[in-house]
Amino acid sequence: MVVVKKQKGESDDKLIARFRKKVLSSGLLLEYRDRERFKKEAEKRKEKKYRMNFQIELEKKRNA
Repeated sequence: MVVVKKQKGESDDKLIARFRKKVLSSGLLLEYRDRERFKKEAEKRKEKKYRMNFQIELEKKRNA
C-alpha cells in the first residue's frame, strides 16, 4: 500500500504527481494488471519465455 501525506505548502498537483511516482516505483500497478484475470500455468510460462527472449534480443542490440 502506498501512503502519501500532503506536505506543508504543497499543491494538489504536486501531491498527485508524487503519489503516481510512488505507485509506479512500487510495482503496484503491474501487480494489479497481473492479477486482473486468472492465467493458466501454460499461459504464464509462455509469457515468461517471451519476456526472456525479448530481454536477450535487447542485450544483443545493446552490445552490437
